[in-house]
Amino acid sequence: MSDEATETVDNDSLVGLLNQLAEVPDTAPVSMMPQTAGWLMVAGIVLAVALWRGWRMWQHYRANAYRRAAMKALAQAGEDPAAVSGILKRAAMVAYGRRRVAGLSGQTWVTFLSETGAGQFQDTALVSAAYQSGPAQADPQLLAAARAWITSHKAPEVEDV
Repeated sequence: MSDEATETVDNDSLVGLLNQLAEVPDTAPVSMMPQTAGWLMVAGIVLAVALWRGWRMWQHYRANAYRRAAMKALAQAGEDPAAVSGILKRAAMVAYGRRRVAGLSGQTWVTFLSETGAGQFQDTALVSAAYQSGPAQADPQLLAAARAWITSHKAPEVEDV
């Protein structure tokens, strides 16, 4: 048999055909870096929004420090109406300013609390608590209303000048 005949026989067999196959080259690893500027801009925008949102959350947390302090003081004060009134007055002065709150007393103080928050205050507990000479009568509804006011009042927006 000639060389050409053996070559065709080898090529016709499965082993011969497999021997003629070339190795598949390894592919280059896929880069995780974005290939277009658009994706870099999207990543930059997402990062900027995340930083801005984090800054706003930090500002909100710091702005509500007086609420956390007032809730802690309420827990320590118990149901004493005079102590609760003092805690509410301090929290209101932080939120609304000394000029607006410091002069309020009696019925105007109770009206202010009812108008600015969600708590419904009974007139007798807060009006007479500061003027009683002995221990004040405990009022559990006053404590609940004070907690509701501290957590729900809306502080006025302060304009930057």
